[in-house]
Amino acid sequence: MKYFFFLLAAFSLVRCTPETTMTDNAPAVVEPENTDTLRYEQETNLRNIRQLTFGGDNAEAYWSFDNTMLSFQAKNTDWDAPCDQIYYMSAEGFAGDRPPLVSTGRGRTTCAYFMPGDTTILYASTHPGGDACPPEPGRENGYVWPIYPDFDIFVADLEGNIVAQLTDEPGYDAEATVSPDGKKIVFTSTRSGDLELYTMDLDGSNVQQVTSGLGYDGGAFFSPDSKQLVFRASRPEGQAAEDYKKLLTKNLVRPSDMEVFVCDVDGANLRQITELGGANWAPYFHPSGERILFSSNHHVQGGRQFNIFSVDANGEDLKQHTFDAAFDAFPMFSPDGTKLAFSSNRNNGGGRSTNVFVAEWIE
Repeated sequence: MKYFFFLLAAFSLVRCTPETTMTDNAPAVVEPENTDTLRYEQETNLRNIRQLTFGGDNAEAYWSFDNTMLSFQAKNTDWDAPCDQIYYMSAEGFAGDRPPLVSTGRGRTTCAYFMPGDTTILYASTHPGGDACPPEPGRENGYVWPIYPDFDIFVADLEGNIVAQLTDEPGYDAEATVSPDGKKIVFTSTRSGDLELYTMDLDGSNVQQVTSGLGYDGGAFFSPDSKQLVFRASRPEGQAAEDYKKLLTKNLVRPSDMEVFVCDVDGANLRQITELGGANWAPYFHPSGERILFSSNHHVQGGRQFNIFSVDANGEDLKQHTFDAAFDAFPMFSPDGTKLAFSSNRNNGGGRSTNVFVAEWIE
């Protein structure tokens, strides 16, 4: 899932629970006058980095079709959000003490994405199963992510009114994103008994299964021409496969080994792009469609540092793009290809907050 906060705390990795989250609501950091002070010297593809949130856990910032807004999820007790809720803001930031809330404020949410027209936002929520934040798994199974079966996919207007429910199957339905041509949605579901990718039309109809290999397929995005999908997946074998299946019966998954995959929208031409080891996730196509950006911890011993890398769509020419010593992830290009949104632990005043940043992208 894109539930990033578990990833940050796991490898001291991040994603979202008490003990597995980075949240401590660190004091807001003063935004520097020269925003390039947020850029490390080696980050030659980034310029004029601007920090948009200050404190709490903020991630999965995804662009509107018109390049002017970002949807995102946040966990911030100062915003009355003890677990992830969905917000949106201008690509320049938000006014006041908090951005507009799109989700209901009930349950836990994940993976918000603007629908065509930019007047509604797609997101997944557990609120049909209860108003409270769902419980976190214990440590008896080691480091695991919960796959909440109450997650279903909804569409809300920018005032937070739910205007449609797109899924109503038993089990997990989440991680939905929309094709650039505005015709299809891709999402992850357990409706087959495994965590697989599916596509559907914008109204929730015409559901088609895309992947079928054993393992967790998730975090999918479309290519710029809407003809391919890039996603991260596990492919457990042997005892690891047995462990995976056993955990899945408990609505749990262990995310320690993930690589980047690409396939056609119908599942054809499936191929593994990375073979780096560790956790390689949050992939997104470069505007050219010829490269893929993703977050990885393969380059550091112990796996506690995540940075953004890119690789050709054939798996060659690996390059590192960010150099923060803690966490950089969720890269997403604006539709016009000029800016990159990402989440990072940089400039958090020595605390543990994760914030949203936007930078100009320089080739």
